[in-house]
Amino acid sequence: MEISLLLKHLLPSELFEYFDLVDLKETSDNTLSFYLDEKNIKPQDLLSKELVSNGFNNPITIQDFPLREKRVYLIVRRRKWKDKETGNIYNRTWDLTAKGTSYSK
Repeated sequence: MEISLLLKHLLPSELFEYFDLVDLKETSDNTLSFYLDEKNIKPQDLLSKELVSNGFNNPITIQDFPLREKRVYLIVRRRKWKDKETGNIYNRTWDLTAKGTSYSK
């Protein structure tokens, strides 16, 4: 069975393309939590810099549409990169909410 095909249809396209599913947890309160880490792909606008992966930012939690009467949460960790030359830290900014929706802290 091809799990990536299933994920392609379940996750928003940006998440499927730029993030890896690293864990999936189901709890007794009918909740599914998908844990996603950003892939180690340097941002296009920073290709000229010598960047190394430098861990992750704090995760954000996004409530997604229910699946089979279960609440669904996407726990997303965005990657940080460090410029070897300057020591500056960079990361991508993702717009992870659909138009007309919002999320709260």
